[in-house]
Amino acid sequence: MASTRIISIIGRKNSGKTTLAVALASELVRRGHRVMTIKHGHHPADADRAGSDTWRHFHEGKAERVLIASPELRVLFERSPDNYDPIGLARRYMDGADIVITEGYKSAPLPKIEVYRRAVNRHPLYDPTAPNANQWVAIITDDPGFHAECSVLHFHDTIWLQLLANLAWEHSLAVTP
Repeated sequence: MASTRIISIIGRKNSGKTTLAVALASELVRRGHRVMTIKHGHHPADADRAGSDTWRHFHEGKAERVLIASPELRVLFERSPDNYDPIGLARRYMDGADIVITEGYKSAPLPKIEVYRRAVNRHPLYDPTAPNANQWVAIITDDPGFHAECSVLHFHDTIWLQLLANLAWEHSLAVTP
């Protein structure tokens, strides 16, 4: 059985990380890969409605895990410590994925694709002098004059997404079970 691959989409706030993660996932699915994603959050998630049956199971019943099982969709609510290790999360929840795309985790030791939009921020996260600079696989940008020691793709290029999907697949980290 092949290893699951993992790569992280990073960038500053409002740079377009989610848009890029969705586009990349869609392109990799189009190519026949089984894609799963993990979204890093800084605040507790609240994906259920107060007073619903599942909310009551979890909050009033204090169940450790609550699984909503309905046709074509399952949602798991789980109490857990603040463990943001994306590799551990991929091993635990993303069984069978060909590739896991994480959004965020800029400090994790993962291969990174940065979204850098000059219109949003003056400088990218990428720093060629940083000890982890070799983790950058690519930077996708709207700045036509931007250069880096990793691959730089520009939104105005007509095939940037196909090139990025190739880079993501080739440079993603293999996660052993």
